Amino acid sequence: MEWKIFGTAFLTLFLAELGDKTQLAVITMTAKTDSKLSVFLGASAALVLVTLLGVLFGGVLTQFIPTEWLQRIVALTFIVIGVLMLLGKL
Repeated sequence: MEWKIFGTAFLTLFLAELGDKTQLAVITMTAKTDSKLSVFLGASAALVLVTLLGVLFGGVLTQFIPTEWLQRIVALTFIVIGVLMLLGKL
């Protein structure tokens, strides 16, 4: 295991997920039920599955698109989404 990559992935995702719509949805679901464990396990399983899909999809993409270009495409996509959100389009 490459601990530096592990730590970078953990910290990046941890900070990105704080206060996002997924966390707010989990807070809402938790408030509506007594089964906190069920919400935790369901949300955790969903996050693991989404991350697995990202890893698999990223692995396939890097076979066809150089990593440098993939990083540029992702950065540009984030910028476009941010601008659209600022303009109230998303």
